[in-house]
Amino acid sequence: MSSQFDFENEVNSLMRLDKPLQAGPTARWQRKANDISGCGNLSLHSKSLNVSQHLSVNYSPSKNRSMSQSVNKTPSSKTRTPNSSKNRTPGKLKPSSKNTSLNRTPRHGDRFIPSRQATNFELGNYRILSENDEPAPTGSLAEEDYKRRMSENLQRASGVGGEGRILAFKARPAAAEGYHNNTKVLYSSSKKSVSDRKKTRHIPTTASRILDAPDLGNDFYLNLLDWSSNNLLAVVLARSVYLWDASSGDITMLMTMEGEEEYVSSVKWMPDGEHIAIGTSEAQVQLWDIASSKRMRNMKSHAARVSSLSWNDYILSSGSLDGFVHHHDVRVSDHHVATLTGHSQEVCGLEWSKDGRHLASGSNDNIVNVYSSMETKPMYSFTDHQSAVKAIAWCPWQSNVLASGGGSADRHIRFWNTHNGSCIKSVDTKSQVCAIRWSKHYKELVSSHGYAHNQLTIWSYPSMDWVQDLMGHTSRVLYLAMSPDGQTVCSGAADESLRLWDCFTLDPSHKKKPKSLSNTASSKINTLFSIR
Repeated sequence: MSSQFDFENEVNSLMRLDKPLQAGPTARWQRKANDISGCGNLSLHSKSLNVSQHLSVNYSPSKNRSMSQSVNKTPSSKTRTPNSSKNRTPGKLKPSSKNTSLNRTPRHGDRFIPSRQATNFELGNYRILSENDEPAPTGSLAEEDYKRRMSENLQRASGVGGEGRILAFKARPAAAEGYHNNTKVLYSSSKKSVSDRKKTRHIPTTASRILDAPDLGNDFYLNLLDWSSNNLLAVVLARSVYLWDASSGDITMLMTMEGEEEYVSSVKWMPDGEHIAIGTSEAQVQLWDIASSKRMRNMKSHAARVSSLSWNDYILSSGSLDGFVHHHDVRVSDHHVATLTGHSQEVCGLEWSKDGRHLASGSNDNIVNVYSSMETKPMYSFTDHQSAVKAIAWCPWQSNVLASGGGSADRHIRFWNTHNGSCIKSVDTKSQVCAIRWSKHYKELVSSHGYAHNQLTIWSYPSMDWVQDLMGHTSRVLYLAMSPDGQTVCSGAADESLRLWDCFTLDPSHKKKPKSLSNTASSKINTLFSIR
């Protein structure tokens, strides 16, 4: 019974809070002081030990946290070194000039800071990677052996002897056939070529000029914009054809269709810049003289609207909704001289090559046909496109290269070799291709697109690497025209605006002088429309 009462009394005494604790775990600050007092290097911590003794006398439970943080601090500012800083990193000890050795291992409380001054990492790495089975030398012998072998390797690398190398290719790249300088092939592989440097030329990404074009037709199959050699821009607005002088900014209306349901479906300047061909919804092909603003001829041979036109000297080719291409000789009264077959639907893209030897046509039947001169049957029919082909353009510096672009279901630009009928290259543009124009000064081309970005894109050729996007239109860019100097592109979009882009501007030091019209060409033009 006495043991039970003793236990109850002990429990009651422990639960009482008005008496000091008789037993319990040692406080943290006391354990810290004991660890410091047990350290062998007492001279370095004598001050902090005195602080611990001083704090043990004035200990108060409410200040336990602040005192535990100040154990390692100097007790008063009087004993501090005059040059000491308040922001000094704790635990970094400054060696004394009298009693401190550089090789002494410092201790600060319970932190151990090893000395690494005598460590030789290069020697250790050499020992680890050494292929010799014999035990590695120690001390100064190891260092001498390391230096000796390093010197031998450096001599071999510099060509003094042997074929060994410190760093060497496992398999050296071999020079291609025809190259005799292996070193040049090896060390010039990462250099940029001249064509790469040309990509860094400055291309303005904003239009230099924006023209309002109300009632500009939103029809993928029509061709309502063209730029003459005399710097006149022809644009079709509703039922009328307007001429904008790019030099002066003057605007004149050339003609207007008479019927309310009639409209202009295509325009194409003659190379002389003095006459223009106009295709209409009434299946007519009209010829107009710009100087007199009079219609010279009205030729009718198609059964439906004329949506595409192209000139080859005095031969005017027209593509129609009826699926046929007609050749018109404007020198004679019986103008219709040939009918080209090969398409089953509307011919919306038509262009003669620069040398006049081939005619390319694109149609809503997804076919690109190439005709030789005046032949009525196509020499090649390309069926790779999966949508209507309106964008047709011949390369100005390679007469046998043809570029074609497909509609929204195809989105590809394809390049054709008309010598052998093969596809040279194909690139997915990710959007409807509405028109293509080649640059006259750079090995580049520009294409106009529809959904989703309605942008113009400049490509390098033949790599077809992306060069620049020209943004600004809010609807699909259906029409493209190139200025006579080849430096400016005009784009017409369904947002009823025309934008001029100086994307092929030449360096002033490299500009070429425009060639004057020869006497032979002038005489040919003067007699061109002698037949009424």
